[in-house]
Amino acid sequence: MKLQFGLTQELSNTQYAPLAALLAYYEAEKVLEPLQSVTSATQNGDFTLAEKLEQTLVSILAGCEYISMINTKLRPERKLAQVKRIDRFADQSTLSRGLDDLTQMNLGQLETAVRQISDRCSQTRHHDWRAFLELDFDLSAMPCGPQAQGGRKGFASGKKTKLYANWPGSVPLAIGKPYGQACFRVIN
Repeated sequence: MKLQFGLTQELSNTQYAPLAALLAYYEAEKVLEPLQSVTSATQNGDFTLAEKLEQTLVSILAGCEYISMINTKLRPERKLAQVKRIDRFADQSTLSRGLDDLTQMNLGQLETAVRQISDRCSQTRHHDWRAFLELDFDLSAMPCGPQAQGGRKGFASGKKTKLYANWPGSVPLAIGKPYGQACFRVIN
């Protein structure tokens, strides 16, 4: 499948272009194929249980906090549905019933499928364990230095304290950076 991104004169388009690219990658690499092993004896409606699970995952990636948001956020997105090679996304009630109908056996199958997807996609699983994997969480609310890749303003406990008051003798790392930045770095 070849995707093309750009501006069009069409009246309907998708606001989820990055998600469309991710889904196209998932389709090409068959990332979500382990979900096909989650089967149900009964099929209600137009979608299989595996398709309902995939659409539930897409709704999470699209930012739906609740399953009821699918009808307003995802269901109108026909262009995004075309990436999945379907005409439309399922109604929220269809997905909800599909999740309600999961049996203990289905949950075991789903756990196995999610583990297979995670094992394949996890960067930690592919890490060379002869070297250290270092995770650096900095929740001190001190300004990030220019070397902090991806450093941005974050939660700083809501306290109003003077800059560097909690760390005597510290040296300013980045002049002009806003106070209260949290840093997270993964170093391989």
